[in-house]
Amino acid sequence: MTRTTETITPELHSYLVAHSAPVDDVLADLVEETERRFPDFRGMQIGPEQGAFMTLLAQASGARDIVEVGTFTGYSSLCLARALPADGTLLACDISEEWTSVARRYWERAGVADRITLTLGPALETLRALPEEPRFDLAFLDADKTGYIGYWEELVPRMRPGGLLLADNTLSHGRVVDPSNTDEAVQGIRDFNDRLVADDRVTQVLLPIGDGLTLARKHGTALT
Repeated sequence: MTRTTETITPELHSYLVAHSAPVDDVLADLVEETERRFPDFRGMQIGPEQGAFMTLLAQASGARDIVEVGTFTGYSSLCLARALPADGTLLACDISEEWTSVARRYWERAGVADRITLTLGPALETLRALPEEPRFDLAFLDADKTGYIGYWEELVPRMRPGGLLLADNTLSHGRVVDPSNTDEAVQGIRDFNDRLVADDRVTQVLLPIGDGLTLARKHGTALT
């Protein structure tokens, strides 16, 4: 028994991926193309175990309406859209036509394109333009780290009671605990993590999945 999370070695990571939901050809090809075309940005793509976790979480929660802030080449949105019912919706927000053109092709190939609406432009503007009443069951935040708090403040009021919010990279490769690291992105994550701890609208847990994945639930009646 242990009271701490195991250190994930490369060997242990390979083992847990091998014993999670398998990565199919569509996702595998998407990873390969992303790494080949955008080698300097491949770290922006979530890992296979995180994708499997997000699909399972969306399915288990019964999510019907999802919003994603930060789409890149579409791995996370594909994982989430696969969990939606046939009449479910996913609003994907990004700023890059080049990256999301790849995403569109793989959404089509996976048969989920009809559930996804892509909006290109500053995500904060996209979110602020949405109706202010609760409408989303699940949100995934994986965009510029200095903007996390701003996105969060627009997302939470638009989440239904019991809705789930996921925020990626909340450990910032371990740099959040290094006081000598004053990088803007790292400080943005620190500020975001501190904001969530003080936010009485949600209950949250920071999970050691990938580069840190925060899961929060908006207070209120559970999803039905």
